[in-house]
Amino acid sequence: MAGTVEGEKIDVGFNGKRCIHSRNCVLGNPHVFVPNAPGEWIHPEAASVEQVVALAQNCPSGAITYNRKDGGPQEKPPVVNTVRVRENGPLAVHAEIVLGEETLFRATLCRCGESKNKPFCDNSHIKAGFTATGEPPLKEAQVLDARDGPLKVTPTANGPLKVEGNAEIVTGTGHTIARTTKVFLCRCGHSANKPFCDGSHKRVGFVG
Repeated sequence: MAGTVEGEKIDVGFNGKRCIHSRNCVLGNPHVFVPNAPGEWIHPEAASVEQVVALAQNCPSGAITYNRKDGGPQEKPPVVNTVRVRENGPLAVHAEIVLGEETLFRATLCRCGESKNKPFCDNSHIKAGFTATGEPPLKEAQVLDARDGPLKVTPTANGPLKVEGNAEIVTGTGHTIARTTKVFLCRCGHSANKPFCDGSHKRVGFVG
């Protein structure tokens, strides 16, 4: 399911294939994003434009987007690019993400290896019983000359995610694991050094 709901001052887009059901939207304002509604469930007019913007930007998967029509600012990339490691779950990326022909600001990327919508998470980690800490050991992190800018994410053939650009890899509680300008992140689910690739995809015959 994908489409756009038009409002007088703001349009709200939704891409169901990207949604991981974090429920930030329906918990944040159930009048704008109505849970379990039999029909139309997005109502941009039910809150102020600023409130709708905040709700959209709180969607980690980027399934919810918006287009302001009131002259206010459109979504911009963050001042610090982050790759957040979710406990037993995906990598939540917030940056000017260049992924193939697309440019995104928010995405949740599979790291269990089981998603049917690679490189995006589709919650397959839950059914698969994937376990991986969201608090990997902290390492001495280099200082970056810049912390923003485009972040190119390339799913390598049957291998890891190649991430090129300024990025801080952080734990679920916000501690910095590493600062990097180029890194390979595990997406087969088998690395012994998660979230980093250790070549296990070759041993397990990962296809993706």
